[in-house]
Amino acid sequence: MTALEVRDLHLPIGGQEILKGVNVTVAADGIVCILGANGVGKTTLMRTIGGVYRGAQGTVRVDGVDITNLPSHEIVRAGVSQAPEGRHIFGSMTVEENLRIGAISRPPGELRESIDRVCGLFPILRERLRQKGGSLSGGEQQMLCIGRALMARPKLLMLDEPSLGLAPMVVRTIFGLLQDIRGSGTAILLVEQNASAALRIADYAYVMEGGRVSFEGAPEALKADERIVAAYLGGQSQRHRAPDDDARA
Repeated sequence: MTALEVRDLHLPIGGQEILKGVNVTVAADGIVCILGANGVGKTTLMRTIGGVYRGAQGTVRVDGVDITNLPSHEIVRAGVSQAPEGRHIFGSMTVEENLRIGAISRPPGELRESIDRVCGLFPILRERLRQKGGSLSGGEQQMLCIGRALMARPKLLMLDEPSLGLAPMVVRTIFGLLQDIRGSGTAILLVEQNASAALRIADYAYVMEGGRVSFEGAPEALKADERIVAAYLGGQSQRHRAPDDDARA
């Protein structure tokens, strides 16, 4: 089954075409990452899927349902949640209040169960429920951002640069939790500058350049491509890597 199908997606903004025929697929149990330099259209793609940008040509389907150009609140109801770049939590509100906002599209009777589910994935949030969001560490705020998105019980979770500004150890923790989220039945679309971390957990990857997909394949294919390695992985391709390089990474 397929959680997300994006087909021939074009998006004009201010007379300029920003997305130029993008095709992306995410399996129902998959983690897919989108790599690329700043300004190539990764975040624009995510915002177009999520209904922030409208007026797109092409199709976006979630679980087989066409959601192209629907308002954001209808897209959330269709099963799409987003954890945006920069987290955008409400610092003056408690952790629990932030989580409740994420459940606004769900029946009230599900609220406590949803909070328990999120706190099961992120136990530290249970300890912080009464604390202000602004008092959390960067890693805890990212967990709250992801947890808030999960409160809507999405079929597809989109994350934009979840590693931004976090220490390497925290990044490993966050990305490990993304695998747990996938295991609980939520597909993941991940936009990430930290290509090495993203490819460790992804089933499939796309590289965007100039508003288009320029390369796609399994993580192993990207790691073996000299141009991709030079541009995004900063070193040797997998075919030239010493046997113990991964152990040192």
